[in-house]
Amino acid sequence: MHPLEADEPTVIGPYRLLGRLGSGGMGRVYLGRSAGGRTVAVKVVHPHFALDEEFRARFRREVDAARRVGGDWTAPVLDADPDASVPWVATGYAAGPSLTEAVRDGGPLPEHSVRVLGAGLAEALAHVHGLGLVHRDVKPSNVLLTLDGPRLIDFGIARATDGTASLTSTGVS
Repeated sequence: MHPLEADEPTVIGPYRLLGRLGSGGMGRVYLGRSAGGRTVAVKVVHPHFALDEEFRARFRREVDAARRVGGDWTAPVLDADPDASVPWVATGYAAGPSLTEAVRDGGPLPEHSVRVLGAGLAEALAHVHGLGLVHRDVKPSNVLLTLDGPRLIDFGIARATDGTASLTSTGVS
C-alpha cells in the first residue's frame, strides 16, 4: 500500500481512504474503511473519464456485472455510486498479493499451490459462467491470493454468454 498523495481524495462516499493499493489506466484503487470499521477496496475512476457518458455507462455495467457475481471466489461489491461526480465502487477487501506479485517476488508456486489455485479459479469461473457471464480478462494481475483461496477481480470487460451484448464494452464481438 502507498500513502495518499496531496492531490488524492481522503474520503469517497462513506469511506475514509487509508492508502492507495494500485492504479491503472482507468482509475485508482484505495484501501478504505467504513464508519463501522469494515475494510474495503474502493475503485475510483480517473476524473477525466467521469466526463465521458459512454465510459460512465460502461462503468455502470461493470458494477452491475460484479454485483451479479458475488460468491466465495470473488471480491463482492458492497457499495457503489456510478453516478457520483467521480464514479466509484467499493468491494470487500481481499488481503493478499496478486498472482503477478507473488510470482515476481517469490518465484514459481509449488505444485500443490498451483493445483489449489487452479481448482479455486475453475470454481470461480464456473460460477461466473453459470450467471451468464464471461470474465474476458483472467490474468495473473486479476487474481488475488488470500489465505482462504484465490479471488477473481475486475469484471471491467465481462460479456453476456448469449453473445447479444457486451456488459462493459462497446463494439466488441
